[in-house]
Amino acid sequence: MPKGYWVSVYRTISDPEKLAAYNKLARPAVEAGGGRVLVRGGRVVAYDAGIAERTVLIEFDSFEQAVAARESAAYQEALDALSDGVERDFRIVEGID
Repeated sequence: MPKGYWVSVYRTISDPEKLAAYNKLARPAVEAGGGRVLVRGGRVVAYDAGIAERTVLIEFDSFEQAVAARESAAYQEALDALSDGVERDFRIVEGID
C-alpha cells in the first residue's frame, strides 16, 4: 500500500506566536494520527518558482491515514490556533507503491 505524505511549504509567516501555538497542538495530533515528521524547517534551496521558506514533510502509512489525520478533531484545533498566522501551500500526496 502506498504511503501518504503531508507536504507543507510556508510562503510567509506573519504571526510567529500563532505558528508556535499551532506547533504545540499539531505535533501530538500528527503523532496520534500515525504521522512521522521527516522534514521540519532546515535548509532549503528553491528552484524555478519555488520559495525558500519553511518546509515540512510528514509520512503516514497510507494516503487514507494522512487524510484522516488532517480531518481529525485534534488537528482541526491546531488549525484554529494557526488561523491567519501563515500563508502556506499544504497538500496530501500519495507515495509510489
